[in-house]
This record gives sequence, C-alpha cells and structure tokens, in this order.
Amino acid sequence: MTPAIQLTNVSKRYGATAALNGLSFETERGEMFGLIGPDGAGKTTAIRLICGLLHADGGAVRVLGLDPVRDHRAITHKVGYLSQRFSLYGDLTTDENIAFFAEIHGVTDYRARRNHLLDMTQLTPFRGRLADQLSGGMKQKLALACTLVHQPEMVLLDEPTTGVDPVSRREFWKLLSHFLESGITILMTTPYLDEAERCSRVALVHDGRLLALDTPGRLRTSLPGLWIEAFPFGARTVRDRLRQAGHTHVEVFGERLHVWLTATTEDAAHRELAALVQRAGVDPFEGRIITPSLEDVFIARLADLPVAAPAGAES
Repeated sequence: MTPAIQLTNVSKRYGATAALNGLSFETERGEMFGLIGPDGAGKTTAIRLICGLLHADGGAVRVLGLDPVRDHRAITHKVGYLSQRFSLYGDLTTDENIAFFAEIHGVTDYRARRNHLLDMTQLTPFRGRLADQLSGGMKQKLALACTLVHQPEMVLLDEPTTGVDPVSRREFWKLLSHFLESGITILMTTPYLDEAERCSRVALVHDGRLLALDTPGRLRTSLPGLWIEAFPFGARTVRDRLRQAGHTHVEVFGERLHVWLTATTEDAAHRELAALVQRAGVDPFEGRIITPSLEDVFIARLADLPVAAPAGAES
C-alpha cells in the first residue's frame, strides 16, 4: 500500500528565504503523524504543498499516491484541511456552515452526517448560533466538523489547538482519537511538544529541514548519556554559570534545570554533576535521573549533540 503522504527531498523558497530545505518524510495510512517545530520551521508550507495550494521548487510530493497539484480535484474529495486560522463564516450559523462545506464538496445527503458530527462535537445545543458568537474551542470543533462532513480519507490540521484553552484542547484531542479509530489518517502540525506525545510518529523540523523522525518513545531514548533534572535556587543563574564553565548542554524549564551528562550510570552521573558544579562555582545541588522530554531531544538536535539516529531519521 502506498504511503498516505510522501515528501521526497522537497524544497520551497519565498524569494531569498528557504521555507523547506530538502524535507523528506512519509506517513502511513491510518496513523496520526505530527509535524513538530517552532514558528517559521516550514510546517504550514509543507501542509499547503500537501494540499496542492503551492508548487514545490524541487523534490516530489505525493498524497494517497496522487500529485496534489496535477490531481487537485481528486485530492480535494479525499482530504480535509483545517487551516491555522478560523476560516468559517461568522455570519452563518453552526448548521449553515456545515451545510455550506458539505455542498461545496458535492455532498447533498449530509443531514444525518451533520447531526452525527454535531453530537460528537457537543455542538447540537448551538446549531442555531452564529459562528462569530462561539467560543474559541467551539469554533475549532465546528471547523473540524466542517472538515469531516464529506468523509475524507485524510485530514490535515495546521496548529488546530493554538490559542485554545486547555479544557477545549483536551476535548479536541478526544475527538481526534475517536476519528483515528475509524481509520482516518491524520497529519497535524503543532508547536506544542506535549501534544506530539499523542502522535504515533513525529517529525521534528527546524528551518525547513528534518531533525529527527520516529515514535515519541524512541526519540526520547535516542540520546546518549544521562539527563538530570534539578531545582537549584536561581535556575537561570546556575545555567549561565554552567555554560560559562564550558558545559553548554543545560536548559531551564521554569524553575527546573535539565543537564545532559556523558555518564552512563547513576553514580557516575552524580559525580560528574558534582564536578561540574564545583568548576562553575555554584552552590551544590542534587538532581534526579530522568528520561529526556521531546523538548530535550529537539534542543539536543539543534545543538548537534551526538544522537543515535532513530529509524527513518535524516539529519
């Protein structure tokens, strides 16, 4: 079976700016795949290429075995796209928005499907409310219902939970999990690394290039050495002092400090940490060994920390 999505050495430029720089990845049918990276990483450009809204300057893009530009009409019926910004019609009701998107996809017998989606998204009590009068979370759920009303094989979600409150984010993810169980392929972009944990596989991207690609679990265990999490007084000052002493692989997360050590045993790690602290001239502190987060992995890749390359990863 051909991959759901296949990008092969894809490049895209906007004038002098390279949005994508030889990006390659594949998504399997029926999986939830995350394209993860900060603003400006090239995520939205990749989504638009997959939708056939842009032409690649180099490389190849295939969606369900089709060329998204040449076979754009066929792709439109097979793929649903939820854009980064709320793009529904504020002066139409919830019902009218879903009906409109059903009809532009050529779906005439949509009422049962609309009722099902409204029940799923808990929007039935608000079906007569104008879209402009819905909360941010409700708007995103309505946008998802409009994206799914023509029963696509795949949905593309471009940062769907950005700006949405935590409760609505959880509800949105429950909906995605339900639709995933029905066999739909989901590709989503997000800057939130905690959301990446929910994906079956993720691609970490930066400046339009692939940093790593694998399951979240394998990515977290791909780094050599050990990581220590500590809560020293004045975490940012301690980080700066450690860096000045030559230890660059240390990051602050709120009041926490994550320190990468070359040691491979817990005792050796604590001895290495004590030596670092003494060399930096900061007050001694203890920490605990942790499994690195995806954020640690992302930062390590950016810092060119030696990493055991995950399966399917390209640097």
